[in-house]
Amino acid sequence: MIRAVIVDWAGTIVDFGSIAPVDTFIRVFARHGVEIGTAEARAPMGQAKRDHIQSIANAVEERWADAHGGRGPTTADIDKMYAEFIPLQIEAVAAHAAAIPGAVAALSALRNRGIKIGSTTGYSREMVAPLEDRARAQGLILDCVVCASDVKEGRPGPAMALEAARRLDVATMHDAVKIGDTVADIGEGRSAGMWSVGVAATGNEVGLDEEAFHALPPDERKRRIDIARERLLEAGAHAVIDSIAEAPALIDALEARLARGERP
Repeated sequence: MIRAVIVDWAGTIVDFGSIAPVDTFIRVFARHGVEIGTAEARAPMGQAKRDHIQSIANAVEERWADAHGGRGPTTADIDKMYAEFIPLQIEAVAAHAAAIPGAVAALSALRNRGIKIGSTTGYSREMVAPLEDRARAQGLILDCVVCASDVKEGRPGPAMALEAARRLDVATMHDAVKIGDTVADIGEGRSAGMWSVGVAATGNEVGLDEEAFHALPPDERKRRIDIARERLLEAGAHAVIDSIAEAPALIDALEARLARGERP
């Protein structure tokens, strides 16, 4: 039986399209004379935010050098950008805290089955604090929240997922499911030995807010979801759902696989 589900935050249970981090990364790099695109801001999504800034800086190193007299980004540059990122991200998180449709009902249904609900996030504790408050007010109740700042190594390493499992008193990792919308989430779950499940439609891989997503023609919406689904499967997901609303049916399917002797 599945004993615990460990969810990501932005793009999985709140912030349809994972919008909050993207604009903040773009703003921070612009302050330092480097223009980055949405795709570049999204590429490392799911990592701890300082690591995310480092990954973007590495990817745009030539652009950075052009803007900074030929030198690449230093540790001091990354530290400065991260310090600037924190207050901007806290503000953005609060503005994009709406629960994804179906999230409250899905987590409640899992809890009614005796499943514990934990979470991991690339946000630091100070970033996630206002998000927790707004989530709780909407009925999103979690048994634990593990942040990137709580562990030594973030995603795609297993540290946050394993710490969440410890707090939820789950000893056998194949009884736990990690659900998230990024490639880094999939890596986190896989490296922790859990079932690792991707979220295609509401998260980073499609990357549209709810209004823009539903404004797409149906064929184009399906095309983008299919691309997102394939990317998450290629990253190693054991299954991919469109949104967290499908989590109860997903658990049924995973329990059937466990009953057949399958393990993640």
